[in-house]
Amino acid sequence: MQGEIATAGASPEGGAQRPRDKHYSTILQAAQEEFADHGFKGARMQAIADRAGLPKANVHYYFRNKNSLYLAVLDNILNSWNDFFNDVSVKDDPAVTLDTFIRQKVRMSFEDPTASRLFANEIIQGAPYLSGYLQDVMKPWVAERAEIIQSWIDAGKMPDTDPVLLIFMIWATTQHYADFQAQVQSIVAKPEYDEPQMNHIADFVSTTILRGCGLQPPSPISE
Repeated sequence: MQGEIATAGASPEGGAQRPRDKHYSTILQAAQEEFADHGFKGARMQAIADRAGLPKANVHYYFRNKNSLYLAVLDNILNSWNDFFNDVSVKDDPAVTLDTFIRQKVRMSFEDPTASRLFANEIIQGAPYLSGYLQDVMKPWVAERAEIIQSWIDAGKMPDTDPVLLIFMIWATTQHYADFQAQVQSIVAKPEYDEPQMNHIADFVSTTILRGCGLQPPSPISE
């Protein structure tokens, strides 16, 4: 069963072809919360329907089974994370582009931490339901973005660096604040994140990564 899901790629069964109306989005959010709280095995379609405030039959209208819904949730998470970086080109300024990408990823970690935790749990377990997606969708996506970063290097817009490892670093540093939220809040003695703290973290992460790449960071956001 897991092998079947792994080869499903970016087209979740029974979901991606349906109209993406408000019920579709509501079900995805409810499923994300259920999977994050209970894992794939512990999550139940009825519980997802209850969270969404919809009859269970409505959930099955969009998603044939729990497997296809789980893959759709993961697909939605990855698409939202990398949406901005989809449209960059060699003509763009690398410092501005990378700074914007980093800040968007930090904000997503603050505003939707369950998404990052759900994805992290899937990867920690060896990506049993996402291995096909990683090979068929994410690997080409990273390769294409790496080519753009390399084009900036070749054009003299930024010093030489490893484009793939740079993407990994951005993912890791920004998602840390969602995956290890309890640790961060305990150490900094804050019960929850706030806007000034988020801006401070985004400034620090962006400035540190860009300077490490030999780029001049754009002006930081004032708190």
